[in-house]
Amino acid sequence: MTTFADLLQVLVSGLSVGSVYALVALGLVLLYRTTRILNFAHGDIGVLGTFIAYTFLRQLNIPFGASFALALVAAAVIGGLIYLLMVRPAKNQSELGLLILTLGLALALGGLDALLFGTDNKVVPTLVTDSIIRVGGAALSVVSLVTAAFGVVLMVALWALLTFTKLGVAMRAVAQREDVAEAMGLPVKKVLVATWAASAVLATAAALLFAPTTLLNPTMMLDPLSKGFVAAVIGGMNSLPGAVLGGYLLGVLELLVGIYVSLEFKASFAFLAVVLVLVFRPHGILGRPDVKRV
Repeated sequence: MTTFADLLQVLVSGLSVGSVYALVALGLVLLYRTTRILNFAHGDIGVLGTFIAYTFLRQLNIPFGASFALALVAAAVIGGLIYLLMVRPAKNQSELGLLILTLGLALALGGLDALLFGTDNKVVPTLVTDSIIRVGGAALSVVSLVTAAFGVVLMVALWALLTFTKLGVAMRAVAQREDVAEAMGLPVKKVLVATWAASAVLATAAALLFAPTTLLNPTMMLDPLSKGFVAAVIGGMNSLPGAVLGGYLLGVLELLVGIYVSLEFKASFAFLAVVLVLVFRPHGILGRPDVKRV
């Protein structure tokens, strides 16, 4: 019989995993709604940022918190440079051409990680020392609680950026109509650099939160990236709240399927879920039909 303690434990663990999925999905959706680019290099950008944090931590002996923050700054720079050096020169390419560009970038970043940092597995420490606290009879991991909380903090920070800053207003305007925003005198180039930078920061934050639960290597983010795409489709590819909802729903439902149905089915559940959503709700739970831009 399932008790309240069991449900609480599943909920916290699911929200912890869901935070990673939601951060990945947010980065994907933020970029897609502004540029209409599906960035298949998103996970590899996050892995590169995590390797940078690992280098700060292990090679330069910088404390974990500072290494984490510096890696996010480095990720923002990397995201901006990717736009300026690769995406902007190719802006006249078709959507398919830009998608292939991100696939090539993913392969290049994976090779760069292997060349610079090696392919051996590395252990990344957790944000806090793990311990167990008991709430209502449930044994909850402190790391899971902190991961879920940190994910929420980052999401709130993104919401505040988009809602209360001039840059956020400009980003939303460019997402609606880039040509109109440019005609109104908005700095579209700077906005797009900032969008790529913010997306890279979200990817790196997700990878940094995920890395302590696995081993750091160049292919670490393959599964979270695929689940992030699923979460984005479930929530709606043009909806940031939908990306968050999709990430948390997927995290909790995956865990429930693994516990009450089958661990083997858990691996494929996400893709069954996205098929059902595409059949019955093609635009996602909170998404809207795309309006053709002319």
